[in-house]
Amino acid sequence: MSRTPTAEPVLPPAPGAEDYLALDFVNSAIALPGGQFIDLLGTPETTNHWLAERGLAPADAGVQEMCATQLRSLREHVRALFAARVAGLPALPAALSAVNDALSKAPTAALLHWDEKNGPYRATPCPTNEILDRALATLAANTADLLTGPDAERLTDCGSTPCNRYLLRHGRRHWCSVRCGDRARAARAYARRTQPKPG
Repeated sequence: MSRTPTAEPVLPPAPGAEDYLALDFVNSAIALPGGQFIDLLGTPETTNHWLAERGLAPADAGVQEMCATQLRSLREHVRALFAARVAGLPALPAALSAVNDALSKAPTAALLHWDEKNGPYRATPCPTNEILDRALATLAANTADLLTGPDAERLTDCGSTPCNRYLLRHGRRHWCSVRCGDRARAARAYARRTQPKPG
């Protein structure tokens, strides 16, 4: 399987990804026909670009490999939760723990600080080393919102092999893009043409 590092989208956002950052996050690893795989979080640079494009980090955050690895790990746990929800199966405890750990990473209250000149003040911290924690917490919270909200019933996986993206179903549509829908219809038509005639 070849891994093509790119920050350019190869497919339009899946239905629902504009409303749920968690869908966009899970869909940042894309399986394409011909064994190709694109990971928009594949390198620190592409991860920084992905986070910055979504307002989760400054463009110059300087994401390191360790941060990219943590994001990819959370993505796989969120993917496991989505798969469990779509299949109607219980969630993996490790996936739940990973999302809950990420949820608890961002401080919810402005902390007390003391300035030598002006005395005490409160501020919400966001030094560089906390950018990742805030991004993880935001992605985990959005995952929890999607899985516990009214749109959870519409969550499904793309019905076109080998696509691995998730979407919110609209009517009978089970594809993340026109390209995947065309590929699925072509595969069905080919299967009908090549089936032996009953005789």
